[in-house]
Amino acid sequence: MSFFALMLPVIPVMTLVWWVWADQRMRRMGVGRGWRWAQVGAMVLFMAGYGWMIGERKGWWAADVPVDLYSLTLLWGVLFLPLLGLPTMLGWSFWTLGRRLRRWRVPLKRPVVETSGGKWTRRKFLGAAAVSLPVVGTFGTVVYSVPRLSRFRVREITVAIADLPQALDGMRIAHVTDTHIGKFTNAQGLDEIVAATNELAADLVLFTGDLIDNKLRDLPAGVAMLKKIRPGAGLFVIEGNHDRFDNAEGFEKEVRASGLALLRNEAVTVQVRGVPVQILGTVWAYERDEIEQAVDKVAALREPGAFPILMAHHPHAFDRAVERGFPLTLSGHTHGGQLMLTEGLGAGPVLFRYWTGLYQKLGHSLVVSNGIGNWFPLRVNAPAEIVHLTLRRA
Repeated sequence: MSFFALMLPVIPVMTLVWWVWADQRMRRMGVGRGWRWAQVGAMVLFMAGYGWMIGERKGWWAADVPVDLYSLTLLWGVLFLPLLGLPTMLGWSFWTLGRRLRRWRVPLKRPVVETSGGKWTRRKFLGAAAVSLPVVGTFGTVVYSVPRLSRFRVREITVAIADLPQALDGMRIAHVTDTHIGKFTNAQGLDEIVAATNELAADLVLFTGDLIDNKLRDLPAGVAMLKKIRPGAGLFVIEGNHDRFDNAEGFEKEVRASGLALLRNEAVTVQVRGVPVQILGTVWAYERDEIEQAVDKVAALREPGAFPILMAHHPHAFDRAVERGFPLTLSGHTHGGQLMLTEGLGAGPVLFRYWTGLYQKLGHSLVVSNGIGNWFPLRVNAPAEIVHLTLRRA
C-alpha cells in the first residue's frame, strides 16, 4: 500500500481533530460566532473538495473539481494541515500541559473563558490569528499562486562534453518535460509552450515524461501540443509516472498511434548536422534496481559511432548512466524541488540526489529540468521552465 493510499483516510480525520481543537480554543478566548463560523465554512470547503476529488479519481462521478477548490484541498491536506495546523495544535497543547504541570501543587480550577465582553483585545486577536493561520494561509496561497501557474521561463544551460563530435559543437536541444496536462495546464498554456519551444528552433526537442497529470482523457490535448512543435532533426518522448496513473497501456497505444516517437527502453538514431545522434529512452522506474535495469537495457542498444543521449524521467538514472558511459542524460520528475527555501534547502535535496539544473560526474553530464507544468498549485524558488541546452566540445 502506497504512502498516499495510507494518507487518504488520515486527512479528513485529522482535519476534524484540528477543527474541534481550534473551535475549543476560540471559545475559551471568547472569540465571537462569526469568526468561528468562518472556520466551519472553511472546513466544509476542505472536506467537500476532498470528497469530490476522491470521487472523481475513483470514477464515481465525472464532474471535475473546480481548480480553486482543487487547489484549496491540496494545499490544506498536503501542506498547511500537516506542516502548520497539526504542529500548532500539538505545540499549544504541550505548552498548556507544561504550564499545568508547573502548578501541580495548586488545585486546578475550572478554566475561565478569556472574554472581554465581545471586545477585541490585542491578546484575543493574536490568539485567534495564531489558531486561524493554517486556514488563512491556505486561502491566501491559492489567491497568490493559482494565477501564476501558467508562468514559465526559458532556462539557458551550456553543457561541456569531452569528445563531442566537432560538428555537434553548438548543437541545441529544447528539453521540455512534466506538462501535467489536467487541472493546472489548460489549452492557452499549451499554446504558449508550443510557441516558446518553436521560437528556440532547436536541433532536437526531447520530452522526458509526465505529459498528462492523471487522466487519459487529457492525452489528446498533449498529443496535439507535441505535434505542433517543429523540431529540427526530431522530437522524442518518454513516459513518466503520471502518464501511467490512469491507463498505462492506453497511454502507450494512443501516443504511438499518433505517430509520435515514444521510446520505452528503445533507441532511435537521427542525423544532426551530418552526425549520427542516438536517442535512447527508458521506461518509468522508481526503485533503484528497476532504474538500473532500464538503463542497462538501453545501453545494450548503443550504436557504435553515434553520439548517445539518454532520456530517463527519474534523475537517479544518472548514476547508472555514468557507469554505462552515457555522456549526457536528460531528466525531469523533480519539479525543481517544488518547495525550496533556498537553492540548496527544501524538498529537492530531501527527496532527490539531483533535482535541478546541471550535474557533472567523471566527465558525464545530467540536466534536470524543473518541468513546465504543475500537479501541485504552488512553486517556491523552483520556477517552471523549458530548458534550452547548448552542447559544447570540452
